[in-house]
Amino acid sequence: MKNKYFKSNISFKNKVILITGGTGTFGQAFVLKLLKYFEPKKIIILSRDEFKQYEMEKKFRSQGSEKLRFFLGDVRDVQRLKIAFKDVDFVIHTAALKHVPLAEYNPFECIKTNVVGAQNIVEASIFCGVNRVIALSTDKASNPLNIYGASKLASDKIFIAANNYSGKDGTIFSICRYGNVVNSRGSVIPLFKNLYEKKSKTIPITDKRMTRFWVNINQGVEFVISCLGNMSGGEIFVPKLPSMKVTEVAKIIAPNIPFEIIGIRPGEKLHETMISKDDARYTIELIDRYIILPPKLHFNKKKIFKKNVVNFDLKDNFKYSSDSNEVWLNENQLLNLLNNNI
Repeated sequence: MKNKYFKSNISFKNKVILITGGTGTFGQAFVLKLLKYFEPKKIIILSRDEFKQYEMEKKFRSQGSEKLRFFLGDVRDVQRLKIAFKDVDFVIHTAALKHVPLAEYNPFECIKTNVVGAQNIVEASIFCGVNRVIALSTDKASNPLNIYGASKLASDKIFIAANNYSGKDGTIFSICRYGNVVNSRGSVIPLFKNLYEKKSKTIPITDKRMTRFWVNINQGVEFVISCLGNMSGGEIFVPKLPSMKVTEVAKIIAPNIPFEIIGIRPGEKLHETMISKDDARYTIELIDRYIILPPKLHFNKKKIFKKNVVNFDLKDNFKYSSDSNEVWLNENQLLNLLNNNI
């Protein structure tokens, strides 16, 4: 995925940016990028884990950063969000309960954070006059099979609909949806690495046919920044990413260790789909991404989008899925993703 074709048209200079769930993998990488290449006035990290905030503050203090502010709070608490969002220009919403099996076992908690939390972000953003909000979605929100995917689909719909409530010159809301981030917390690659280092006798594989989209955190951050600068409100931005079978990933990360087939976990998909056949009719293809358009943009797409468009009308029965993808990773490309992860 290369973002050189679709530059961001937004300036962070002297702006206040707030990141929900900002102590996570994405949040920390996003902060590094902002501090290195942009000139924000202030970056606010909102999360509910005080220890992770302490560790992150210590890390960035050692790098001489004085622009970070750490705000304890939960997206379930709308009043707390209204305090945190005061004078904020841009919100990047990454906070979510993301672990599929745990969400299956704890659906009420998943809904409170991922769905009610999305509603609270919308209400606080409009109330405080935030300029732009980008919410991070997931492939699992497309044709959801599990409660996590269903909750993120509901979240996506909430953010899209929010543009109807914010008014002509009010907050605009859009969504970024992408695949597995290599080396992110809780993902399969750190698991394979750990088992290899411990000289495990087997590598657990849920199904030999399983495929996934892959992206590194640096690419994910750059993609979000580019979308933030090119959003009109209501779009779902989907990057073009390569696929790879999970078994091939395991062979590269933990070579010469045999597989143990353990069966698909509750709510787990065999393949990832980021654009369903039903969404495809509202989707345009650009050089480096797809954009699922809301009705107000779809009806005027040829007037609005004049650069970098490859296709205004995708083929019948098109879907963007990891098993039918046209681009696949080889060993060197996967290792390159891992080596350029920061």
